[in-house]
Amino acid sequence: MRLLLVEDDKTIALGLEYSLTQEGFEVTICYNAESALRKIQEVQFDIALLDITLPDGNGFDICRKLKEKDDTPVIFITARDDEGSVVMGLDIGADDYITKPFRIRELQSRIRSVLRRAQKQTNDDSIFRYGNVVVNITKGNVTKNGEDVFLTALEYRLLLTLMNNEGHVLTRNQLIESIWDVSGDFVNDNTLTVYIKRLREKIEDDPQNPQIIKTVRGMGYQI
Repeated sequence: MRLLLVEDDKTIALGLEYSLTQEGFEVTICYNAESALRKIQEVQFDIALLDITLPDGNGFDICRKLKEKDDTPVIFITARDDEGSVVMGLDIGADDYITKPFRIRELQSRIRSVLRRAQKQTNDDSIFRYGNVVVNITKGNVTKNGEDVFLTALEYRLLLTLMNNEGHVLTRNQLIESIWDVSGDFVNDNTLTVYIKRLREKIEDDPQNPQIIKTVRGMGYQI
């Protein structure tokens, strides 16, 4: 689980990093808004803990960016306990709001609770995440880094087939049968190669070194 921690107090940040690492989180610390905004463009986080008052900005802007990008779960951890700040934080999409000082075990419990709700929401909406790529089956759309990815009908069908068999290797013949165009267009081995190549170009960060759709030599493909 990748956790983003935005906190300008280094003593608090390092203490939280130690505790959360013990809980199995991979913690990335940012001490200001600029570095946090840059980092969320580079990394897909599972949850974010945000302070509000930062040297060069505020946590509200970071929360908005996280929600716009991929609806990352957000918990504010801040000394600002006024009603206006709490309402603002929740209104822009924060999943929880904790005021300092707080007990670390309470924070850990809140994190687990938010992650459970996020996972339930993901399951309910049939949302699949592969790094910075999100596939929403209910809406029938694919996004990468928060931006829509246009797929043809056959590309989308190919992606769904791989997703529905996640972790399993599918042979080329199995994939050809699954994407056979209902309109009668012929799909052969060469066509499959082209579609795999196009799909990788659209969703992989490095199509030459794919991390989502992997080739299993001599067998087929696996997501």
